[in-house]
Amino acid sequence: MQILDLLGPKTDADLAKPVKQKQTGVKGSESSKSLKSTESSKSLKDEGSKPTESFVGEDGEVKSFMDIMGAALKFHKTGENYKTEGYVITPKTMELLKEHMRITGGKVHSRFPPEPNGILHIGHAKAINFNFGYARAHDGNCYLRYDDTNPEKEEEKFFKAILEMVQWLGYKPFKVTHASDNFDRLYELAVELIKRGHAYICHMKSEDIKGFNPPDSPWRDRPIEESLQLFEDMKNGKITEGDATLRMKVTLEEGKKDPVAYRIKFTPHHRTGDKWCIYPTYDYTHCLCDSIENITHSLCTKEFQSRRSSYYWLCNVLDLYCPVQWEYGRLNLNYAVVSKRKIGKLITEGHVRDWDDPRLFTLTALRRRGFPPEAINLFCAKVGVTMAQTVLDPSMLEACVRDVLNVTAPRAMAVLEPLKVTINNFPADHSGSLAIPNFPADESKGSHTIPFTSTVFIERSDFKEKAEKNYKRWSADQPVGLRHAGYVLSIDKINKDSEGNITDLVASCTKTTETDKPKGFIHWVSDPIVCEVRQYERLFFHKSPEDPSEVPGGFLTDINPNSMSVVTNAYVDVSVKGAKHFDKFQFERVGFFSVDTDTHHSKMIFNRTVTLKEDPGKK
Repeated sequence: MQILDLLGPKTDADLAKPVKQKQTGVKGSESSKSLKSTESSKSLKDEGSKPTESFVGEDGEVKSFMDIMGAALKFHKTGENYKTEGYVITPKTMELLKEHMRITGGKVHSRFPPEPNGILHIGHAKAINFNFGYARAHDGNCYLRYDDTNPEKEEEKFFKAILEMVQWLGYKPFKVTHASDNFDRLYELAVELIKRGHAYICHMKSEDIKGFNPPDSPWRDRPIEESLQLFEDMKNGKITEGDATLRMKVTLEEGKKDPVAYRIKFTPHHRTGDKWCIYPTYDYTHCLCDSIENITHSLCTKEFQSRRSSYYWLCNVLDLYCPVQWEYGRLNLNYAVVSKRKIGKLITEGHVRDWDDPRLFTLTALRRRGFPPEAINLFCAKVGVTMAQTVLDPSMLEACVRDVLNVTAPRAMAVLEPLKVTINNFPADHSGSLAIPNFPADESKGSHTIPFTSTVFIERSDFKEKAEKNYKRWSADQPVGLRHAGYVLSIDKINKDSEGNITDLVASCTKTTETDKPKGFIHWVSDPIVCEVRQYERLFFHKSPEDPSEVPGGFLTDINPNSMSVVTNAYVDVSVKGAKHFDKFQFERVGFFSVDTDTHHSKMIFNRTVTLKEDPGKK
């Protein structure tokens, strides 16, 4: 993606087939070519035995976001803000930078500033990794700052969930702050802005100043004293909501003129109560809070690029320390809706259960489905940080999940559609149990014990009465091996009901050392736990469910009614007993699964996280 961003799409010349050149030279060169070929293949073989790019560190742990990104992120050094392109230098810049360096000790200070009006989604994971990861890599600090300037939409559950998700991804905020911590200071600075002639009170209605070419305000040049008095009247509740705003005298890069700094809202704030009836906007608050907290690197998504000049302007006209704003492209996924309003609609209309429904791409939903935080961080690192807007297929995220779970999720065996098998010659001297390695490829990681008796259950799809040409599992004329058991089963009898459906099988067993190697080995369970298994598919049929050209009827008409299926009586081996919420397993030959939060003492419930291999039908 970074190469595409740098070089652009391929041209016709790039796509043209290379012209074959005639080989020349003496025959003797063939031997040297053969030697080179052998050496080359040996070199490749040697390299293959030790991957040059691995997501697992020497300590066996999955690498962090910045470990994988490495030196790809090269920003200004602390204190050298003035060296970045577009940074505005004023007569006070160097003095302010010197004081800033004294306060911060020259450390990197970044911040993650979400609005607490919804649950974080996969796009926020990139922002969290970028802000916290960059600070951590440079032994710096990262604030979690709630942008709580819109009291109408903020709820306490969102504050808690945001902090929980930041910590779940492996980061600890340097400090948890709120924009509302600075309401008094922000008001004082707004008064100073008016006094310096850079802001005024405007009475135009919000609908009249929307868009990019609104008419100039007739109040733009009103006397400073008049604006100061009106601003105080706004603060004291003397002006009706919607009848006045404080606007700044600046034009954004996108052409929008005089953005609003303060508006009236007669809504109590969750932290300040009824103290305020005027609240600052993002355009006003963002840069000033960054300045107050001495942020060195203000990392924002690309849509805020058009506000960079106003960011610098506001800090400079107030003679405040000015951080540097850097932008990067947003991360979006196909087949997904992440808008808080639209997810809210999915919930209220009963299409999903809540913000953490495993079919969504909120972080709480991904955690519940069983996505490990390391996999999400790995995905963000692989995507990289470029200016290009990135829209990816969920299969890329799922591939990262498989990579991580393959080395972290212990194995177990589970049968989703059980078929009973009775072994009529089960060895009388068998102990009745087997030790199974948690990770068959690395037995040093321990094992678990499961029962092995004369009655086992296999997957119904693993048996056919008559085998086709390339069929490698069990049939009436083809034996099959039991994984980890050391025995091969052969059919003695097939029992059926009155309608001809197979009800159970009777078999004989032979030690694998005493018979020919079977074509295949299948998983099985004995004396299992009965569990519920929930399997998920994509929630939407189309890549862009919000695109009217793709889905004319709107995203609610694009919902897959079969996005969740439930197996109420799956059989799982006893090794999972006692597993906690979010514990993860690989059910051998079936997929990766995680313990759901609905699990209770009388029944375990598993969510299928991902299949073992990507479904070719999804391409």
